[in-house]
Amino acid sequence: MTSEVTPVDVELAAHADDIRAAGEIFRTAMVGLGPLPDDASGLIEPGRTHAARLDGQLVGAADAYTSWLVVPGGQRVPHAAVTHVGVLPTHTRRGVVSALLRRQLADIAARGEIVATLRATQGGIYERFGYGVASSYATVELDRGRARLRDSVPHDGGPIRYLDPAARWEDLAKIYAAARVSWTGAIDRPPYWWRSQELFAGDGGWTVAHGEPGAEDGFVRYRPSGTAGWPRNPQRTIVVDDWIATTPAAYRSLLRHLLAHDIADRIAFTFTPLDTPLRHLFTDGRVIEVSGIHDETWLRLIDVSAALNRRTYRDHEPVILAVTDPILPANTGSYRISADGAARVEAPADLVTDVTALATVYLGGSTWRQLALSGRATENRSGAIEQADALFETQVEPFSGTYF
Repeated sequence: MTSEVTPVDVELAAHADDIRAAGEIFRTAMVGLGPLPDDASGLIEPGRTHAARLDGQLVGAADAYTSWLVVPGGQRVPHAAVTHVGVLPTHTRRGVVSALLRRQLADIAARGEIVATLRATQGGIYERFGYGVASSYATVELDRGRARLRDSVPHDGGPIRYLDPAARWEDLAKIYAAARVSWTGAIDRPPYWWRSQELFAGDGGWTVAHGEPGAEDGFVRYRPSGTAGWPRNPQRTIVVDDWIATTPAAYRSLLRHLLAHDIADRIAFTFTPLDTPLRHLFTDGRVIEVSGIHDETWLRLIDVSAALNRRTYRDHEPVILAVTDPILPANTGSYRISADGAARVEAPADLVTDVTALATVYLGGSTWRQLALSGRATENRSGAIEQADALFETQVEPFSGTYF
């Protein structure tokens, strides 16, 4: 006899009780997160919570925020920030995640969003749904006691001011929205994201902004770590949780502010780009230590044709790329990629890959050579890998700096 598989019903949660229950499911699945506060209003974007039921019981959920993503060349493309994916431990391995994410991908495509990204708590889940690691971040520590800035580092910063703790989230949201955030991999931070910071980031620490009020071009949010015995602690550490600088002057000025904390022995930067310029600013680059490298942006190309057309390419010979996408089959096809953009074609492919692998190279965080080495890209014409790498080459490592 074969046992019947109970179908998973997935729907958009419409009632406040179901939306809150979905939030509790996520926190239960994560184990290490506390319950939702009584007032969790403004945390979830209406109409974007997918709820999964088995035998009528709510057992899984996934959310998304409407956002944008900066792609190579500087364009901001319509983007879904996928978050709060969770299934009750009592109902795992029963197809709930698959049903949730497939339905969500169809919804994202119907909305006309070109890409989706998420941050993965577990790395072995999302590739089968077309998500690939498109950017990573480094955790960096600085030995403040030995750190000396080079004499050549300009003193060109503007004013630094502390933000009122009671209004800091509102102020930071305005600064981020007004700043010219244009680095590859950056995303929008909608009001729901800022509300989550207000609810869960805690009240400790300080926040300073750089620039005249109303014309700020950066800020940094930091806090002490291990405050027990702080006055006599030989390794007093400041942790930087959020550092946004949209001009070189803001970057240098905010760094000088952090270095001015004479009481600190070390400064830990939670998120930095892999190609952070920090070590180049000091007379001894060894004051900077990379304590870890972690995957950051898991990217899903929802509309491959539109996504390929919205980024820029280097001036090299064109390549015809064949892409397969079993979940969103409209993406399956061949694309001619050149310095002029991308166009769908009916022609023999120079290079063959799938939508997951394509996502890993799309922002410039990986190379076609790396994909070929792992068997994730197949060359049908000699030299196609080198040509694809020449086309997709970027000057900087992609980096988001926004965790959600």
